Amino acid sequence: MVTSTARASRTAPAPNWAGVGTCTLSETDLAIPHPAPRRLPYHLLALTTAGHGTVEIDFVLQRCRPGTLLWIRPGQALRFGVEPGLDATLVSWDRELLSSADVSGVPVDDLPGPTRWQLAGEDEDAVINEVAQLGVDCSRHSSGAVAGALLRHQLAVLLLRIALLAAGDDQAATTGSESRTFARFRRDLEDGHPHSRRVEDYAARLGCSVRTLTRACLAVTGRTAKQVVDDRVALEAQRLLACTQLSVAEIGRRLGFGEPTNFGRFFHREVGLSPGAFRAGAGAAMPAQVADDVADIGARVPAQRLSVD
Repeated sequence: MVTSTARASRTAPAPNWAGVGTCTLSETDLAIPHPAPRRLPYHLLALTTAGHGTVEIDFVLQRCRPGTLLWIRPGQALRFGVEPGLDATLVSWDRELLSSADVSGVPVDDLPGPTRWQLAGEDEDAVINEVAQLGVDCSRHSSGAVAGALLRHQLAVLLLRIALLAAGDDQAATTGSESRTFARFRRDLEDGHPHSRRVEDYAARLGCSVRTLTRACLAVTGRTAKQVVDDRVALEAQRLLACTQLSVAEIGRRLGFGEPTNFGRFFHREVGLSPGAFRAGAGAAMPAQVADDVADIGARVPAQRLSVD
């Protein structure tokens, strides 16, 4: 559990030699009081095992209590609002470790996907067991091709179990030509958003009309293609303002704005604040978590299986 900064001896939990690793939140500097937002270059799962608190992912607060599972993708802005007693088991892995062929149906790329699950019943038991066994084997093995393959396989099984949690809810949104068009668009947008905010450019690269692309975006997100593009640019601007020391003018240039005033107008229109005001508020104290009357799950798994020495 997080009781002081003395135990936070590790930096953020980078994957180990096999490309995957586990530890507890309280062992890392993610658990320091009043943290600033940061961006990690790898995937991170956080399974709350004790206490209550909040985690901010891309400036959206996620309430955490025992059984809460969070998935933070590479590049997302992250900070833990640590309160006394909060702890979590963390699983991290390199962004190139698994491919879609390894875990069919699981969004293992860097695109944002489902972020939060509140586990219960058999789903909770299954995920806890997978996380616990992965932690045991990460602690036991420090080299070897077979051990590395075992850890990657265990991670794939864990991600497949997570994919099943929302399979029923997402099934309709993941079928049909519109969803395929939108998926291709999102991947193109990840690379293209610093260079173009024109929907026409993306439609041309996808080989479809602006109308077709807009229809796909509306079907999947309820937002037009132009709104999806502007949302992505505004999010990247927020991440850079909160997580770097780059000047507002430099951030604007990185996102394709030739003049700082144009960037400032765009940002204020999309976010509702000036870039300077957003940066000043990004490090403000996170609101206190209202505790729910839920038993800790740490007692359900032997301590040596939830943490790594």
